[in-house]
Amino acid sequence: MSVVKHIQAAVNISLTKIFNQPFTEKDYQINQIKEDFKGDYSIVLFSLLKKTGLSPKELGDKLVDYLKRDYQNLFSGFELIKGFLNVEINDVFWLEILPAASNENFGSQQPSGRKSMVEYASPNTNKPLHLGHLRNIFLGWSVAEILKANGNEVFKTCIVNDRGIHICKSMIAWLRFGGGETPQSSGIKGDHLVGKYYVKFNEIYKAQIADLEQGGMSTPEAEKEAPIMLEAQQMLLDWETGKPDIIELWKKMNGWVYAGFDETYKQTGSDFDKTYYESETYLLGKEIVQMGLDKGVFYKKQDGSVWIDLTAEGLDEKLVLRKDGTSVYITQDIGLALQKYQQFGIDENIYVIGDEQNYHMKVLKLICQKLNIPNADNIFHLSYGMVELPSGKMKSREGTVVDADDMISEMISTAEKHTTALGKTAGFNEEELKALFHTLGLGAMKFYLLRVDPKKRMIFNPEESIDFHGFTGPFIQYTHARIKSIIRKAGEIPPLASCTQPLLPQEKTLAITIEQFPVVVQQSAAELNPSFLANYIYQLAKQFNSFYTDLSVLNAESEEKKILRLHFSVITAQVLKKGLNLLGISAPERM
Repeated sequence: MSVVKHIQAAVNISLTKIFNQPFTEKDYQINQIKEDFKGDYSIVLFSLLKKTGLSPKELGDKLVDYLKRDYQNLFSGFELIKGFLNVEINDVFWLEILPAASNENFGSQQPSGRKSMVEYASPNTNKPLHLGHLRNIFLGWSVAEILKANGNEVFKTCIVNDRGIHICKSMIAWLRFGGGETPQSSGIKGDHLVGKYYVKFNEIYKAQIADLEQGGMSTPEAEKEAPIMLEAQQMLLDWETGKPDIIELWKKMNGWVYAGFDETYKQTGSDFDKTYYESETYLLGKEIVQMGLDKGVFYKKQDGSVWIDLTAEGLDEKLVLRKDGTSVYITQDIGLALQKYQQFGIDENIYVIGDEQNYHMKVLKLICQKLNIPNADNIFHLSYGMVELPSGKMKSREGTVVDADDMISEMISTAEKHTTALGKTAGFNEEELKALFHTLGLGAMKFYLLRVDPKKRMIFNPEESIDFHGFTGPFIQYTHARIKSIIRKAGEIPPLASCTQPLLPQEKTLAITIEQFPVVVQQSAAELNPSFLANYIYQLAKQFNSFYTDLSVLNAESEEKKILRLHFSVITAQVLKKGLNLLGISAPERM
């Protein structure tokens, strides 16, 4: 139980005794006191005044009397300032949390029986993964791991968009201009090769539009009549009718892309428990549409198309089936939502999708609720903002998107440059250095992308992300390695029996922060927000460095203090490592 829970229990029981009526933590607030003020936590009394009929001083005095008498092991000091009762926590309590915090399961909850599905990545097979995908993947993977730590059974899933006109664009361009080029013949990674022809398509398309416009055709007409676009549209029709040569080409080029994706996922340490493919799911939902028509959830227009009217909910009318009977994206999403539940019996369905799809996700959830799809109320959209570079926005059609593989290589190279410049490569062989640069480069990128609230748009600065002294992953990784070095020098650490000397401010600050780790993990899970955890481990790393600068560990003023500080060091390293791991970041043992 956290210290705040202990305080709440003591206050609730004391107030109930004083006023002979029940009180709960909802009746007041408890805040952590800033370092500049005396005490550890502040009990805010103002909201209790009406219920108790007392002034702040009268209420504070009565409460202090009871807390002093009944909770001597928890509280060591009190100070009443207007409507704030500031309390100091007894050193005994902080020392008692150390054994619990040293447990490898510290921060993890018992199995809750709750099943969560997290869907992330969702790439198209017409181009390689890019920087925006990396934010998506890192968010989804980290949320899944945080939910696991919170006691949930988690299924990581991916939906691959492997059909549609965008896929046919790459296929047509390869047929027209590829000359039989393959990943093997070109030495180009499969997803990059296919992406090259997607860009080529758009180059040719633009040129053909310009030619048609010069011939007197309007821009909208030229966009429709450009020969290469007509070819792509015909190819899509051929794919839908199952034309053998088109299906064979589609499978071959998608196979190149999947091999490329797998390499990138392996580089980033990402994985999935289940992969869905749009080519296998796009017909899902058509039967559900008929069920919705029978129930009056949907209605059919005169042209045969099927719609739902969501204007009463402040949205719009939404097409769910075209007049020719073919599905739209929302149709397959409805069908897949039901299939996920049928396959896994999930309690919540979390979609990690960019904020440009906010409206689509509102519509999906509303339709699923109206159709009574199981657990439709627990469809959650983890919406995240666009990620840009200092140079500005990226566009995949122009080929200006920052490729994920290129960014990973740049981060590893930047890590090598900074690590070498700081002289942190001594004692490593070539293979170990290669692994270290990869660990630091990926750690820098992941932390920088996860430290920001997902809802916010952000600018990713590779150079800034690798700073060993800033708000970065490498700073935390270096702190972990520094602590492990201290522990190695200490040798065998005796058990912590007791500590008769008072905790110094730096020791207590570290204890308070360590104690909050399980609460931060729970908050990160509840709000699907890894940035809480990222900010927490950064603060803990900062506090340890201050602690280590101000207080000697190995040459402490007494053997008792040396043992205490070594235990603080061990636990801090353990919490930093677990926090980093939940973000998908490795914690080096040495640097």
